[in-house]
Amino acid sequence: MVPSNRVGLTQRKPSAVPLDTTAEVETPEHIRFHYRIAGPARRALAYSIDLVIRGLIVYAIFILLILTFISGDVTEGASFGAIAVALFVIEWGYYVVFETVWSGRTPGKRMLRLRVVKEGGYAVNFNDIVLRNLLRAADILPGIYSIGALVMSLDTRCRRLGDLVAGTMVVVEERGMLGQPLVIHPPPTPAELATLPSRPPVSPEEFEAIELFLRRCGRLSTAREDELAEMLAPNLAKRMGHPRVTDASRLLALIYHRLTVGEATVPDPVVTPATGRPRGPWG
Repeated sequence: MVPSNRVGLTQRKPSAVPLDTTAEVETPEHIRFHYRIAGPARRALAYSIDLVIRGLIVYAIFILLILTFISGDVTEGASFGAIAVALFVIEWGYYVVFETVWSGRTPGKRMLRLRVVKEGGYAVNFNDIVLRNLLRAADILPGIYSIGALVMSLDTRCRRLGDLVAGTMVVVEERGMLGQPLVIHPPPTPAELATLPSRPPVSPEEFEAIELFLRRCGRLSTAREDELAEMLAPNLAKRMGHPRVTDASRLLALIYHRLTVGEATVPDPVVTPATGRPRGPWG
């Protein structure tokens, strides 16, 4: 039996499926990612933490205004008017400020490892944050987030009205860990590496797509791996002067190896007796 040259990678096995709903997002390179959607219970706990923090801020402002009123600097009406304004600003501005500065997180979300992102998995911008929080008043009606809880229970991604309008969702951030080094199996041969230029013409976006593809190898079917590899490999091969590719997955692995390891570990090239040209994943 002829040994296969398919890419083999040593990686950590995927963890068990989380209890929260999972959202699948597909990138323009047709590579899919899964996000854990934050359920109502987890979001309610984060909201409670933020509510306590907002309450402490309001209490501090109230004490400050009372002390100012006692000193005779302002009238009673002005004092309570200032408290009402402070309540409005804190209720709405608290989320806008923190989610803008902390990239979609408030103190409560940060403690519960939650983050607001776009439905496509991208980071939210200021307009998204303002829009989703403007509709917070509608979500609260008629009280205790009744409408928001109802809408979240009916939506597959647990989005409230503000999320639906702004095109956002709240996800659970997995604990950060260093990605394990990719191990290409079988290892690149000198003959294969000799067919590649010392610096393959690959853009940063294409390099990222190659790495994402290689990290998913072994968890996809053979047909799906071939389908994804064929979307990128032929164009890269043409740039390097090769009109045809016989093993797209292998070519992407060799390009990744060349760009990350370089030529330091590459021995002298080996040529075929028939053509005198180096062998590689080409037709």
